[in-house]
Amino acid sequence: MNSYSFQTFARTSFFYIFSKITYGRNIRIIKGFPRIINKGHLYFGKKFTAGLDLRLEVLAGTASVVIGENVKINDYCHIGAINSIEIGDNCLLGSRVSIVDHEHGIYQAFNDCMQSDPAIPPDERTLKGSPIKIGARTWIGEGVVVLSGVNIGPGCIIGANAVVTKNIPENSIAVGIPAKVIRKYNEGSQAWERI
Repeated sequence: MNSYSFQTFARTSFFYIFSKITYGRNIRIIKGFPRIINKGHLYFGKKFTAGLDLRLEVLAGTASVVIGENVKINDYCHIGAINSIEIGDNCLLGSRVSIVDHEHGIYQAFNDCMQSDPAIPPDERTLKGSPIKIGARTWIGEGVVVLSGVNIGPGCIIGANAVVTKNIPENSIAVGIPAKVIRKYNEGSQAWERI
């Protein structure tokens, strides 16, 4: 396993880095280099670890991605923001996780906005987004998709291949498409109890 300095990581990133990146100590890049587009603010906490082919996209000048301390992101993950994404301390993301705070187009009534015209190619449609927040000590399983506007509380487990479309309360286990809470941690009995 190779570890690289952040300077090497930034210099050899696949895409240009346009703006501000701040980072803590002991960042590890396991293999290859992440692909970064940064037009806003990107922050990595101490002991950040990235697996193979991480894609980080901060696509607007006012957007931000804040990754807490001791966060481990496995291979082939995609994090994309036009608004904000915050990942709390001590989180673990499995491989092929997608966390994106926006959608290409507007497909339902939203503040009296015009809805997206299907004659417009998807990559040219207006982006609509809402912040995402993932609480500390959360474990996100392999292949999970987290959609815009979602708040996942601290201490959660999101099962493999789940699609998170709504908020998940703290200390919960959620699985499925769409993700539903199936267990909650009871501090009194110190057990994960079925809901």
